[in-house]
Amino acid sequence: MSVAKVIEITSTSPGSFEDAIRKGIAKAQKSIDNIQGAWISEQKVELAEDGTIRHFRVDMKLTFLIDD
Repeated sequence: MSVAKVIEITSTSPGSFEDAIRKGIAKAQKSIDNIQGAWISEQKVELAEDGTIRHFRVDMKLTFLIDD
């Protein structure tokens, strides 16, 4: 029998949503083993004063297996 846990993280990138996702997962993998997948629940942008995009932000839920 497998047991999984879900945690929620937020990650940002000045480049793109995809980069924010990749960076968030890579950072989480440094301290969490057995990550099986990610569900992106929100995507947001932070704008600069001139209206350009400053940061791309994603809120995601990561699922990982708990060791026996």
